[in-house]
Amino acid sequence: MSKIISFLLCFIVYSVSTFAQQSKELSSPDGKLVFSFNLSKEGEPTYAINYQQKPLVLSSALGVNGWEKGLVLSDVALINQDTLWKPAYGERSMVRDHYAQMTITLLLNNNERSKLQIQVRAYNEGIAFRYLFPEHPQGGMDISIKKELTEFTMPEGVKAWFTNRAQGTYSLLPLNNWPDESERPLVLQLADGRYACLSEAAMVNYSRTKFTLNPNKANTISCAIYDPVDFFTPFATPWRVVMAAEHAGELLANNDLLLNLNPPCEINNTSWIQPGKVMREMTLSMKGSKELVDFAVKRHLQYIHFDAGWYGYEYVTASNATKVNVDPRRNPKSDLDLQEVIRYANDRGIGVFLYVNQRALYQQLDELLPLFEKWGVRGVKFGFVEVGSHKWTTWLHDAVKKCAKYHLMVDIHDEYRPTGFSRTYPNLLTQEGIRGNEEMPDATHNATLPFTRFIAGAADYTICYYHRPELKASLQNTQAPRSLKTTSGHQMALSTIFYSPLQFMYWYDAPSNSQDEPELEYFDKISTVWDDTKVLNGEIAKYITVARRKGEEWFVGTITNNDARELKVPLNFLTPGKKYEASIYYDDSNSKVRTKVSIKRIKVDASTVLDTKLIASGGQAIWIKRI
Repeated sequence: MSKIISFLLCFIVYSVSTFAQQSKELSSPDGKLVFSFNLSKEGEPTYAINYQQKPLVLSSALGVNGWEKGLVLSDVALINQDTLWKPAYGERSMVRDHYAQMTITLLLNNNERSKLQIQVRAYNEGIAFRYLFPEHPQGGMDISIKKELTEFTMPEGVKAWFTNRAQGTYSLLPLNNWPDESERPLVLQLADGRYACLSEAAMVNYSRTKFTLNPNKANTISCAIYDPVDFFTPFATPWRVVMAAEHAGELLANNDLLLNLNPPCEINNTSWIQPGKVMREMTLSMKGSKELVDFAVKRHLQYIHFDAGWYGYEYVTASNATKVNVDPRRNPKSDLDLQEVIRYANDRGIGVFLYVNQRALYQQLDELLPLFEKWGVRGVKFGFVEVGSHKWTTWLHDAVKKCAKYHLMVDIHDEYRPTGFSRTYPNLLTQEGIRGNEEMPDATHNATLPFTRFIAGAADYTICYYHRPELKASLQNTQAPRSLKTTSGHQMALSTIFYSPLQFMYWYDAPSNSQDEPELEYFDKISTVWDDTKVLNGEIAKYITVARRKGEEWFVGTITNNDARELKVPLNFLTPGKKYEASIYYDDSNSKVRTKVSIKRIKVDASTVLDTKLIASGGQAIWIKRI
């Protein structure tokens, strides 16, 4: 009898132990975020996330096609990491990479050669996980991912800041009846006031993933990859990221998380990678080009940029980007000598960027890059790139790597959105993937972008200044198809709020538009990369204030949406006990300057709280220096 009892006890202990092995938990360093993994009796993997002891993501599916069930838990490995790393440039001069990691190894049908690992990282800022297919010692296997099974089942009452494309507008929608797939990042507002953000990181050799609603599960968001991914082991998918925050501004403040999920810098010497301000040359003439170089020197810009048309009509493959052949649609009588302009610019400390459509890049990349380096070109702006597919995603990132070989910086335009690749190849300075001033969006859209698009990273919004309705009739340059819907003060503040290491200034403007307005000193002084960044306040689609430090100087930008509002801006980020002068640039209908911007200079310190009145669609910029 005792042997039977002993056997039963052993069986019970073994069963409990076996069951316990099917559930694993991982907590963030501060304990506020908890990732729970579970493997059902049928071998189906699921997970859930709690934030502040409340559900953030309910039980949701994990995995990829072919690995839905029949999985057996083989091993769980745990590590912790807390390091600091210095980026080549960024929104901060140092980045902390602090997480707990759990790697779950699963076998398909208990076969050692069919192995799937789920790697999970728990940061204070969010949870990230990805799928790894290790190589077996006796040889790898081919991987074909046609569908990713990852889901995010949310609590009741969640709403999403939805846009269906990278250059689209945003709408706050419930988790039902979406008109299309959603872009990423996808910011979610929970009914209890908390926030979440779904995103992806390290999407370099994969197919772009958007988000769609699961028609069979309420409040459930599924992953929709653009097309199949075929590769061989070892192979890792991009990271799926769930950020969490009490306040919307924390999501922007924590966006280094996506950089942390990418490999370290692969470029040994990054001294040639020099962020800065840039202005577009639109005349494609010698006179206009040299005038722009002189304006860049005067207004403390670092680069000029030749946009589409310098090598012919960009939409035909016959156009040859190794030669200057100005498109007659742009300038039928062009006398552009590009190499002479580059020499003229470089002699004055101004670099040159060239635009090249992907058609020419695809055909001529290996010929263009060494040629551009020989010409003294500093960077390339990729135009109308294909995005989404596994093929074009891989091609695009390989092209950025090739540019690094020839000391060329890169700006990728159109629908491409970043996932942190600039950590690994910081010659990728910026990218579009945003509805910017080429579309002349309103102030409410601009007040939405910091909490949505800018979580993904830098964006080339193309800041404009003079093309307001009341000014446009007097401007000599009329290339802007529409007029700004925001004030000059609003656009000035965007240069601080909207992060872009390569910051386009005066986008639709020409040197002749400027009358040396006094407030332009703000554009003259401002940097494009920073030692520290603080999100001081904000609500999605309403308003935001961001403060950024370069050395001992601070630049502060505040914008409102289409409504006027009054805000308090605390300066408690300043060093206690030190005195400063604040130059405040604000919209003023009584200003004698045609841009209707006035300047006031006041003494401030860390205890100062500024009362800020913003007119509808307006903004305010502040330059703070030690005294």
